[in-house]
Amino acid sequence: MTYAQDLVVTLAAPWVVMAPRSGQLTGTGAEGVYAADRRLLSRCLLLVDGHEPVPIHLDEYDASTVQYDAVLPGLGDPGHDPTVTLHRHRHLDSASLTETVTVTNRSRQTIEYDLTLDLAADLANTAAVRSEAAAALPPITPERTANGLRWSGDDVTAEVVLAPEAASLDLDGRVTWPCRTVAGESTTLTLRLTLSRAEPAQGFRIAPPTVRTSYDQVTVDCDDSRVVRWFDRSLEDVRGLMLAEGEDRYLGAGPPWYLTLFGRDSLISSGMLVGVDPGLTAGTLRALARHQGTEHDEGAAEQPGKIPHELREAVADHGGGLVLPPAYYGTHDATPLWITTLHKAWRWGMPSAEVAALLPAVEQALTWIRDGADPDRDGFLEYLDTSGHGLANQGWKDSVDAVQWPDGTFAKAPIALSEVQAYAYAAAIAGADLLTAYGRSGDEWRTWADAMKTRFREAFWVDGYPAIALDAAKRPVAGPASNMGHLLGTGLLDPDEEAIVAARLGTPELDSGFGLRTLATTATRFNPLGYHTGSVWPHDTAIAVAGLYAAGQADIAGSFVSGLTRAAEAFGYRLPELYDGSGGGGTPAPYPLACRPQAWAAASVVAVLVAALGIEPDVPNGVLRIAPADPFPWRRFELRGLRVGNGVLSVRVESGELTVLSAPGNLEPTTRDGGHRKGDRHRDDVSG
Repeated sequence: MTYAQDLVVTLAAPWVVMAPRSGQLTGTGAEGVYAADRRLLSRCLLLVDGHEPVPIHLDEYDASTVQYDAVLPGLGDPGHDPTVTLHRHRHLDSASLTETVTVTNRSRQTIEYDLTLDLAADLANTAAVRSEAAAALPPITPERTANGLRWSGDDVTAEVVLAPEAASLDLDGRVTWPCRTVAGESTTLTLRLTLSRAEPAQGFRIAPPTVRTSYDQVTVDCDDSRVVRWFDRSLEDVRGLMLAEGEDRYLGAGPPWYLTLFGRDSLISSGMLVGVDPGLTAGTLRALARHQGTEHDEGAAEQPGKIPHELREAVADHGGGLVLPPAYYGTHDATPLWITTLHKAWRWGMPSAEVAALLPAVEQALTWIRDGADPDRDGFLEYLDTSGHGLANQGWKDSVDAVQWPDGTFAKAPIALSEVQAYAYAAAIAGADLLTAYGRSGDEWRTWADAMKTRFREAFWVDGYPAIALDAAKRPVAGPASNMGHLLGTGLLDPDEEAIVAARLGTPELDSGFGLRTLATTATRFNPLGYHTGSVWPHDTAIAVAGLYAAGQADIAGSFVSGLTRAAEAFGYRLPELYDGSGGGGTPAPYPLACRPQAWAAASVVAVLVAALGIEPDVPNGVLRIAPADPFPWRRFELRGLRVGNGVLSVRVESGELTVLSAPGNLEPTTRDGGHRKGDRHRDDVSG
């Protein structure tokens, strides 16, 4: 299997290196150098006199730079102390990989040795690597260049440039330098790998941003140092995940399998980060709007007004009959999420002209929600893959077993997911607000939303909680799952219903102690390492946390915040896409195929902190609500540098008391009920 849980990930999107802790790329599993949805190098094995160096240490300086240290037994002085070391410094810069190998001789004698690199490239699509189909690909024979090797195929070329020039360079990819290093000196060689490719036929190109944004202006201080480390590492990973279409930046979902523009993933991630990087949120919205559906294409699941699920440069064959075209629209939640993310960006201060330019896309998306997403006209959004090669489930839980009854029977499509109805409700209200603000009528969509609330209450509640979905027979699919956490804060539920959902989320069957389980332990098919059947996803937990705080359920929210913090510590503050949901003592195990880092996992820390602080800007109406949770998760907490409109927001909570350190001069900070918290007036107005 192409397991990745033990691999060190070095990242500057669209470039990624997946390597074991030795730094060696052996050509097995998920190991390799990737860029733009291709594996460029599958093997990069370093040998000294025919032997592998003995690894002793690695340093990850940042997301894009790592150094592997090793010793070379048999060289140098006799005895137990190593006197010859090897340092392998690997750096990605958005356009290339540069690897510098340095042999340092601290012995008392000159050493002579052969240093060899064994290189191979398969140029495999990342989907083929993940499905293991790449293992059957024939080897690509390189061609020699003046100072390196070049591999070509399928309009893609990977080229290695070596310095100094190698003494021996074979077409099987073996490169050798006879080396002589005197006592007290070092010998260095450099490898640089680049990619060239033709323009994709479908018009979408996975590309790095012109400038990789720094987040030094946003800082956290907390009496729990784990929170600071989690925050800092997460924003470093966000920076590494950044991609762009033209000048519009977005986050690739996760390396190496999903490092491209995804509707759902990129929207949720950028929405969580709107106060940290509003330009990222706006760029994501514009990039997706450019690819909004315009026609009916069953093979691509495209419909007019629909926001795409994922965009790639080529067809992605995931194996098992799942074959997705370069532009694939098989998601039922990206379209309402696009509207609610735009609404959130507007309230956080997205420039009015930029919002206005996207209103035609809002109207098309609303029409799809009402019409295209509801083929049987029952008022619910339901999906069915009619292509025969697309996703069977088209919510965020998109695995084949994601929607099941308590006895393990899979629900039959068409399926109407509970959270998709909540997203659609929120999108209708948000869309109506946007249209009204810009002089258009939103009454139609408010009426539609009111009817959805009534329909949902009548159809979805089962055994005292909202079902995960309605199946093809319109039966509510029983069995507690994390989906109900996404309903909180959308307005679809009334306060009493939110309290019922909160209590259910807080039970031991769903709260693992490290986050929210995707499926309750009472389910027949509960599996703590099941992709959507018992594992924990940080973003899923963070969305529930935000909803719980919005619903006034601070105690239950706090339990999940503590769980995520413990999980972050266990994973070196780089939370994976998902992890083991068994709970109990010890630490959570990684899911073997999880992306790490991953966009919405990295963004989740910001969502949690903003929700705990109760920050709710409404820049168009000149309002800034701040109402920290009670109880607040930490005794002392400070967040500085959030962007709200044209200004900066910085706050401190200490022993339950709020102090606004700075706020935009045109916004008056108040609590949700319109009052003021102690310390509100102690602030420095910042106009931006």
